[in-house]
Amino acid sequence: MAAEQHDDDTVTPSGAEVNLAIHRPHSARIYDYFLDGTTNFPADREAAGHALAVFPQAPAAARANRAFMHRATRALAQSGVTQFLDIGTGIPTSPNLHEIAQRVEPRARVVYADNDPIVLTHAQALLHSSPEGRTAYVQADVRDPDALLDAVRATGVLDFTRPIALSLVALLHFVPEGAHRIAETLKSALPTRGSALVISHLTPDYAPEDAARIERAYRDNGNPVRARAHDEFARFFTGWDLLDPGITSTPRWRPEPDAKPVSDIEASCLGAVAIRP
Repeated sequence: MAAEQHDDDTVTPSGAEVNLAIHRPHSARIYDYFLDGTTNFPADREAAGHALAVFPQAPAAARANRAFMHRATRALAQSGVTQFLDIGTGIPTSPNLHEIAQRVEPRARVVYADNDPIVLTHAQALLHSSPEGRTAYVQADVRDPDALLDAVRATGVLDFTRPIALSLVALLHFVPEGAHRIAETLKSALPTRGSALVISHLTPDYAPEDAARIERAYRDNGNPVRARAHDEFARFFTGWDLLDPGITSTPRWRPEPDAKPVSDIEASCLGAVAIRP
């Protein structure tokens, strides 16, 4: 998607002006910086620097989180899931979710959603579907789950009568209040059997002082974060059946044999995948 840059921090993707607000740090662009991406700006890099000062393992945590998404998506696609809804997509970083899923099942369909306007300007990278499958992108905010779901349904890409895997990877810790209510709204929209739920989340369980420092750093840069311990994280999966190995740190969820080791403290994130019975 070609985008024309303007002096007032707006771009024009496909003729529609979008205000990027690049003078304010955004969690998606800070995450992009941790992943050695290039779609970040001075405000994002400054905020990332503050986070790194108190949590220097942030890049390792980001890479472990991304790898968890890859493994969870691959496992679900191998089990027969062919539809995915990825909320909190972030800046496209190949391989993206649809690339992982379509390597297993070329017919896989994926809808991405994010609230960072700059993701919209890069959305074309998310739309290179296999010929047999489909992808779409919607600009939406998880804090308004009903509007988000309406936008997803309007794409016509996902069939809400068939199983859908809902991916909320490194997202819900950016919802300090009401995250469980939002998750329940999203879960209730999925078909009753065979749908899946993938979540990773910052936790204080492994390094409570580090988690408290990262909460303060993100709060100070205008992106409030709330770390959640095991019991509170487990509530997101109420009524669903956890896949082995259940709730664990992101690098310990079905790790690849040749993966570079990442400690629980470095990751400081819980991850799990569940199936709706």
